[in-house]
Amino acid sequence: MYQVLICLTTQHDWRFVILALATCWLAGAVAISLFHRARASQGLPRVVWIGLDAVAGGCGIWATHFIAMLAYQPGMGVGYDIPLTLLSLAVGVSIVTVGLTVALLNNRVSTAATGGAIVGLGIAVLHYVGMMAVALPARVVWSPGIVLSSVLIGSLFAALALVVATRSDDRNHGIGATALLTLAVVSLHFTAMGAITVIPDPSVVVDEMSISPVALSSLTAIVTFAFLGITLVAAMLDRRAKGEMRQQKVLLDTALGNMSQGLCMFDADGRILLANDRYGAMMGRSSIPLRGRLLRDVLRDQKLNGDWDGDPNQFVADVMAEAGAGNTVTKVVTREGRSIRVVDQPMKGGGWVATFEDITEWQQAQERISHMARHDALTNLPNRTLFREQLEKGLRLARRSDQLAVFCLDLDHFKIINDSLGHPVGDALLKAVAQRLGECVTENDTVARLGGDEFAIVQFCGDCDPSAVAALASLVVEKIAAPYEIGGHQLVIGVSIGISLAPEDGKNPDELLKKADLALYRAKADGRGTYRFFETGMDARAQARRMLELDLRKALQRDEFEVHYQPIRDVAHDRIVACEALLRWNHSLRGPLPPGNFIGLAEETGLIVPIGEFVLRQACADAAGWPQDVAVAVNLSPIQFKNPNLVSSVKAALEATRLAADRLELEITETVLLQNSAATLAVLHELRALGIRISLDDFGTGYSSLSYLRSFPFDKIKIDRSFVSDLATREDSMAIVRAVTGLGKSLGIVTTAEGVETDAQFDLLRREGCTQAQGYLFSAPRPAAEVKKILAERSPQRLSA
Repeated sequence: MYQVLICLTTQHDWRFVILALATCWLAGAVAISLFHRARASQGLPRVVWIGLDAVAGGCGIWATHFIAMLAYQPGMGVGYDIPLTLLSLAVGVSIVTVGLTVALLNNRVSTAATGGAIVGLGIAVLHYVGMMAVALPARVVWSPGIVLSSVLIGSLFAALALVVATRSDDRNHGIGATALLTLAVVSLHFTAMGAITVIPDPSVVVDEMSISPVALSSLTAIVTFAFLGITLVAAMLDRRAKGEMRQQKVLLDTALGNMSQGLCMFDADGRILLANDRYGAMMGRSSIPLRGRLLRDVLRDQKLNGDWDGDPNQFVADVMAEAGAGNTVTKVVTREGRSIRVVDQPMKGGGWVATFEDITEWQQAQERISHMARHDALTNLPNRTLFREQLEKGLRLARRSDQLAVFCLDLDHFKIINDSLGHPVGDALLKAVAQRLGECVTENDTVARLGGDEFAIVQFCGDCDPSAVAALASLVVEKIAAPYEIGGHQLVIGVSIGISLAPEDGKNPDELLKKADLALYRAKADGRGTYRFFETGMDARAQARRMLELDLRKALQRDEFEVHYQPIRDVAHDRIVACEALLRWNHSLRGPLPPGNFIGLAEETGLIVPIGEFVLRQACADAAGWPQDVAVAVNLSPIQFKNPNLVSSVKAALEATRLAADRLELEITETVLLQNSAATLAVLHELRALGIRISLDDFGTGYSSLSYLRSFPFDKIKIDRSFVSDLATREDSMAIVRAVTGLGKSLGIVTTAEGVETDAQFDLLRREGCTQAQGYLFSAPRPAAEVKKILAERSPQRLSA
């Protein structure tokens, strides 16, 4: 060991020693990197990587040897024998190739160590053959012990280097293996250099064909560094590419394993290149080897097991033909009761990719959505869409001898029940009606709910008696009119029916529905609870009604409405105490129209809300110019109470006209209270809290008037004109008036009799204690200007009608 240290410290130029170490480290790094590439490969690529590793590593070790020899300074001229120099490289590369091949035979540590030892032996052979190429004018004496030690040291470190490299290809193991391989080369070289003793001998002649060490070492270093650099870059790029490929493979495997769809890739021959587990599970092929097999063979195996129907050859031929033609094919197959959608997508260069999606739940959801889109959610009857489809189908299939009828049904008094008893009772009633309608028709007919309390029937009757339509209509009226027991309530409703016939009344759905609706309108006008067939005149009346509606919409804009006032007199003092506002329509073509001609239409269309606001504002404005002890009464429609802005509209009218709230009377009917009793009473209390007086109009015509007097403190009740007109001739009318006036006295409520037209009626009302009277006996409704003049005179005489 002492001899080795003396040689290293006194006979070497350390600048070249460091260069040799750097060269050796680079050669070791390249060799280990290429070794890892060879381990990651199989077959021919592994052979190529082993050869490249042996050449690169051998050249690096060879370069290290001669650079280190350049650092050796024996004190005399040195030359190198060219053939032996090249032989040292060839022998070294060959033995390293064997060592690398052995190390990669398997994954055992002992095998890697054996291969590394062989690599160490190759390094030793390269070194000592290279030493034989050294030409000196001297005799060289070798120390056998040191020579053997150098070989053992080199083999040991080389074996350790490949063992470490085999364990992992990460960065830490790579650096460790590189360090050990560098140590193997360097320790062998410098130990071997300490094994020689040079004795000058002038008799030894150096061959003239030898080259100088400077030229050889410089050239070797340049070529080797270039080769090692290129090789190292190639190895790094390959390693990165392989790493990315491994990462992509992991990602691909993860994606395939977590796909909800099955996926299978086929080459142009129908051979399975790739398939995920989901594909095997969905198609019943989990237990069958798939990768690398022909689809035809897989199907044959399934057919033998009874899991496939059909001809495998024909099936595969059809799929391959479509793929070859570049066609994407989508089909739905059934496997174990599940619906599988298969999409075959052709690939460039031949072959195809098949995706498999379980659409069972999706199909069921689509069926539910389709059912919901075409059926009523409450009754499960066909809705308007499906009803129209069935009607169109019936019209297409109908022959000349067939009879097709369209029924439009509207429930009578349903709204009152729904508003008074609540929507749950109303919904239950609708279900019961739907059930009864279903019991009335045959399997060829269709019952539908069009919305709200509107139903429809298509009756399809082939070669039947023409009276069958009327018979069905009568049966429906009878069935629907029978009492219902729902939620502890006994309910009674009716139904109005309009009927149109095909082809007499029309040949398309729109025309038949329109005419059935016109007939329904006539059935309602004729008292409800009956049916009517379409007649030609109905269309003309409907057209007139539509024209009136259009004119009504424009009337406010054209300022065609005018408010008239009818005085209300105090019976005891025979003086005017209030005036009731009554609307008149000065139609541009038809002239003056009374309220009875258009108020109902205004309520149906919702126009009563803006019209009512106009009447309220105008009445307050006119009353503001009257004497302070004269009030104005304004009627409120049930539709206006559905407007959430009713109270704010009343407040705005009072504020704008500066009319005192106690001079405004708002008249309502029982229908208002039937809509939504709690909400309506809340609005009435809010209005009364402002100081406004509330009157109950048409008292006595309903069936629950007395209950309303208990639920709200009305300021006035108005006796309906139907009782006043018969006062002098009918005892029952007299009794009713007497009872109402007596009730008013007991409750402290003002009573007003409407429709007073004779002195006899007025005298009877005075005698019974009625508080106020109103009618043509005193005055007809008059324009605001005339009323203002009458109030200014305040004469007690009755005015001419």
